[in-house]
Amino acid sequence: MTEDLTPAEAYAAARARNAEQATALAPFREMYEFGLDPFQIEACQALEAGKGVLVAAPTGSGKTIVGEFAVHLALLQGRKCFYTTPIKALSNQKYADLVKRYGPGKVGLLTGDNSINGDAPIIVMTTEVLRNMLYAGSQALSGLGYVVMDEVHYLSDRFRGAVWEEVIIHLPESVTLVSLSATVSNAEEFGDWLDTVRGDTEVIVSESRPVPLWQHVLAGRRMYDLFEEETDHGGRAASRREVNPDLMRLARTENTRTYNPRERRRGKMVREADRERERRQRSRIWTPGRPEVIERLDAEGLLPAITFIFSRAACEAAVQQCLYAGLRLNDDDARERVREIVEERTASIPTEDLHVLGYYEWLEALERGIAAHHAGMLPTFKEVVEELFVRGLVKAVFATETLALGINMPARSVVLEKLVKWNGEQHADITPGEYTQLTGRAGRRGIDVEGHAVVLWQRGLDPGHLAGLAGTRTYPLRSSFKPSYNMAVNLVDQFGRHRSRELLETSFAQFQADRSVVGISRQVQKNEEGLEGYKAGMTCHLGDFEEYARLRRDLKDRETELAKQGAAQRRVQAAASLEKLKPGDVIHVPTGKFAGLALVLDPGIPAGRTNGHRGFEHHDGPRPLVLTAERQVKRLASIDFPTPVEAMERMRIPKSFNPRSPQSRRDLASALRTKAGHINPERHRRDRSPAADDREIARLRTALRAHPCHGCDEREDHARWAERYHRLQRDTRQLERRIEGRTNTIARTFDRIVALLTELDYLRGDDVTDNGKRLARLYGELDLLASECLREGVWEGLNPAELAACVSALVYEARQADDAVAPKLPTGKAKAALGEMVRIWGRLDALEEEFRIHQAEGVGQREPDLGFAWAAHQWASDRGLDEVLREAEMPAGDFVRWCKQVIDVLGQIAAAAPKENSTVAKNARKAVDSLLRGVVAYSSVT
Repeated sequence: MTEDLTPAEAYAAARARNAEQATALAPFREMYEFGLDPFQIEACQALEAGKGVLVAAPTGSGKTIVGEFAVHLALLQGRKCFYTTPIKALSNQKYADLVKRYGPGKVGLLTGDNSINGDAPIIVMTTEVLRNMLYAGSQALSGLGYVVMDEVHYLSDRFRGAVWEEVIIHLPESVTLVSLSATVSNAEEFGDWLDTVRGDTEVIVSESRPVPLWQHVLAGRRMYDLFEEETDHGGRAASRREVNPDLMRLARTENTRTYNPRERRRGKMVREADRERERRQRSRIWTPGRPEVIERLDAEGLLPAITFIFSRAACEAAVQQCLYAGLRLNDDDARERVREIVEERTASIPTEDLHVLGYYEWLEALERGIAAHHAGMLPTFKEVVEELFVRGLVKAVFATETLALGINMPARSVVLEKLVKWNGEQHADITPGEYTQLTGRAGRRGIDVEGHAVVLWQRGLDPGHLAGLAGTRTYPLRSSFKPSYNMAVNLVDQFGRHRSRELLETSFAQFQADRSVVGISRQVQKNEEGLEGYKAGMTCHLGDFEEYARLRRDLKDRETELAKQGAAQRRVQAAASLEKLKPGDVIHVPTGKFAGLALVLDPGIPAGRTNGHRGFEHHDGPRPLVLTAERQVKRLASIDFPTPVEAMERMRIPKSFNPRSPQSRRDLASALRTKAGHINPERHRRDRSPAADDREIARLRTALRAHPCHGCDEREDHARWAERYHRLQRDTRQLERRIEGRTNTIARTFDRIVALLTELDYLRGDDVTDNGKRLARLYGELDLLASECLREGVWEGLNPAELAACVSALVYEARQADDAVAPKLPTGKAKAALGEMVRIWGRLDALEEEFRIHQAEGVGQREPDLGFAWAAHQWASDRGLDEVLREAEMPAGDFVRWCKQVIDVLGQIAAAAPKENSTVAKNARKAVDSLLRGVVAYSSVT
């Protein structure tokens, strides 16, 4: 090619090469065996030019190269670089990578569990650690030149996202920020905000995957391509993105089929030939079993694979199913290597704990190349699975979605069993962003030519919906930033109230809210123009038609209100009548599918109806179990009784009656018809309508008839324009309220928090009191509750195990709320202290209500959860792992994770507690030592 250049072009190319050789990027590129992609080069060049960068690119595309270049620049310039990650596992992984490149002397690690070489020029840390350093004014910040924020899209996480924005806002201006994000649709908006708060920031977006991704649906024995051949699989939508017509045809056929093999025609059997034909047709489209899917992928050379199952128990069950099916994916050499690695990595685990942890079953699956991966597993076990998978010694992993959150564990194929998952409140469809994150694991750069995403066929699957998930490669980044009590005292301490308020108004949350107001304001202007036109249309020459229309609306609203009151009263009367029913009452069900004669078997009044426990109320009323005259036993609901019901007769229910026995039902139904079949039920007489005697309705009707516009020939035309005017005016007022609500929202929340903290003597104007300085050292969801407990001496006199039990209530949250069962608690002082903590929380909750601080908005103190108190107390009391896990009914991984969080908060309490005339600080440190043993201790080792 060079001989085709003119002398001038050759000279220019030589100068460009020489210029590039003089940059820091040139030697950095030589450290990698592969060439850098254009987006990586562009980002690195922007960094070297002194700009901050936001890099948004798909999972597995190599975004971290840009972060590693920031490390390279920092070392060249004799400055520090902090590399932050959202999770400890990712911090450990990145620490190991950087140590391998630069040596242990130059790299440190700071997480909640570990502190290694904290004075090194390169420090890998979790984002929370950096936030705490910024508020504490740590000396480690001196000489800081670069901060890499890996997985910065975490700032949309509703629980932890605020930390990312706090760091971005509070970093010194001299620090260059490197933000690495998944592909988000509003990267430019996020970049504009970074430009505002951090200065010159280059936004680099890459939507192309380094390894093409093929999308499939596995139905029965056939693997269908989701898209036709013309589709571009590289990540960016092609001009033709047609769903495979064979798949569409299959979905139409299967989803409309109503055949039931047990169905019988009246008078004759379904012919055997029909059933055989149906069996042959159905045999093409079953949902394959888990071992069958792995065998199919293995046969087609699509392993290693990660199968995402949105349930921990289902992940473990999947491994067992593969073992029972005799699946073996490793040869003898691989099995031997697996055993060597596993034994080396688990050597520190006491022998007596191995059986409790299910070690031998886990090892057997690993030797066969099969494993589960979820948050309930012991961290050591998860790390071993990750290592073996990367080495190719585990070829099939069944995982929950937590695996997709950043750790480097790519596969050739990703399998999704279902497109629905439990989000903590309900079963919901996964979003395009979640689908992209999960399938982004498919395709290993430098190893695989292509990656494969396989969705298993399920009845009701819509290929069009799946294509929408697969075709939407980006999702919007939404701020979850909310001020907290700890944040407020730290900000006021550093900047004063006025400056703190201004800082919070620079948050991404407020930036997005302000931008959204622009569009709403335009809509308000359009609506106001429309109102003028509607007002002209309803003008009446006889009088003020707006006043007349208001009378009509008031009349209609009053009639609707009275009708609702009447319906509610009838429902109350019906519910009261149901509560009076007794077993053996013969009633007439007035409406519904089971209308007619019925015998009450059980009145169905819930035992907990009057239970006042927070969060438990019975809203449906009595649900009587009845036997109908047609021999059906059914549980009825209040909807079946729009009017009150009374017993028409009484019958004895034989003690031998079995509702599951057809003969018992037949005999009792026959007796019912004999006993009461001749009785005609009394028809419920409706009461006189409340509207007939209502004075307000009478007044409005009189005023309406007396109004001049009532006699207008065009009255109804005017009324239609008036109704449109009223609706548009109502919509406009709602939009204006939205504008008002979105303007300065963060600052207003901050003002309310500051007012409450002033009331509690944590703040006095711009001064932070001693109470406030204590609160400034406490980070967590229940920071204010912890501070109040210290102030009131709730934990004084507790021994280390009792203190651990109390502190657990500040961090623990049950995966599923269970208000019906009271948690087991330690006795004595610990139980009394826990009760006092709940009392203090109740006082704070009332105070938050007074100051309009609402948990629904992500601000405020949730109720402490006592569900881990017993387990924490027992473990800190030196009880065995088997006993503690059995009584806690908790997986080892969850137990270790909660213990670590308790240890973290105990450390904060030790630092914040009074140093004089107090035992809390000393016992908090002892509690840390008591908890940090056995599985908890060896799970904290990198």
